[in-house]
Amino acid sequence: MKVLVVGNGGREHALVWKISQSPLVKEIYCTLGNAGIDRIAKKVNISPTEVEALADFALKEGIDFTVVGPEAPLVEGIADAFERRGLKIFGPSKEASRLEGSKAFAKKFMERHGIPTAEYEVFEDPDLAEKYVREKGTPIVVKADGLAGGKGSVVCNTEEEAIRTIHRFMREGVFGESGRRVVIEEFLEGEEASYIVMVNGESYVPLPTSQDHKRLLDGDRGPNTGGMGAYSPTPVIDPETEGRIREEIVERTLKGLKEEGIFYRGFLYVGLMITEEGPKVLEFNVRLGDPEAQPILMRIKNDFLEAMLEFYEGKKVSIQEDERWALDVVIASEGYPESPKKGVEIKGIEEAEREEEVVIFHAGTTIREGKVVTNGGRVLNVCAYGRTLKEAKERAYRAVSKIRFEGMHFRKDIGDKAFKYLG
Repeated sequence: MKVLVVGNGGREHALVWKISQSPLVKEIYCTLGNAGIDRIAKKVNISPTEVEALADFALKEGIDFTVVGPEAPLVEGIADAFERRGLKIFGPSKEASRLEGSKAFAKKFMERHGIPTAEYEVFEDPDLAEKYVREKGTPIVVKADGLAGGKGSVVCNTEEEAIRTIHRFMREGVFGESGRRVVIEEFLEGEEASYIVMVNGESYVPLPTSQDHKRLLDGDRGPNTGGMGAYSPTPVIDPETEGRIREEIVERTLKGLKEEGIFYRGFLYVGLMITEEGPKVLEFNVRLGDPEAQPILMRIKNDFLEAMLEFYEGKKVSIQEDERWALDVVIASEGYPESPKKGVEIKGIEEAEREEEVVIFHAGTTIREGKVVTNGGRVLNVCAYGRTLKEAKERAYRAVSKIRFEGMHFRKDIGDKAFKYLG
């Protein structure tokens, strides 16, 4: 089989790594690639968002199956473009992708179908948004309606911070059209977790649970990022909580999509807050999380390509989980998330890869004059297995200590939230 992976970050390196292990694969292709992906996949010099050009390439090249990593091509309608040409692609349609492409659409959808989430209001007028904040008080959450690379959600602890965020999004246009409309919602107390399922119409298959660390700095301080690390499984989602997530959120979502005539096939990511009242949805994503995908894919024992293909074809699939823990530490560039520094040489990757039970996924990297250099905000995902979470964490950070580049930044507390549950 010829397989195409769309995207060029850490999640896509993990997908290429996992899919390449399948005996079904003859050749694997990846859009744009990076210094890690290029070692195992053929590079396709077409941007992930050039959806018609990618569909033409897939048709001409005889691609048998395509897996989409990032959200932007899905929101642009890549699945529709491929399906018009009779090509198999794992990812939701443009219409279904509104669950991530528009926070306002997602919140109204949840309201219509009784899916637990935070109270909210939608605003297109910054004056009215600011008035609402003054009436409601803080803490409060301000979200850009459209795609913002994981940086469009701001927890505001003061009225001044909320009004400044509204100003940046709606008046200054830091996210362009994505921030001209905002969702303002109540701040939920609790523990964040990620629950990702594969969906094919009314059928779904849960993947291993995980917990992301979105803030830039230790102790969940600093601005939101695309994610600074993750681990799997998470004890935050116990069996009772998982039952409620499936019944109250996943199944109501799939039922709601069917009622509204929207067919969904692909990954569905439920970003959760586990509150005292139970699980509530913070956001929907229409793809695998990044960096959650890395430890999740490490723990899937199945031939993942075969599982996706069989599920795509409507067959019943179950996911076998590795009993080991997996933990992912993201190393970011100086200046991330606002203005990451590029072109800085990275040393020590091979030394880090020699560490026991360690896998390194490249994100924002490229080769320049024979050297691996930074080429984005999140640069590397340093992942490790362990019989315990403590062992996985120690191995990952030991590997991190071998890597060096000017201005590198990483959190030192990935996984720590789990220890209070583990005793």
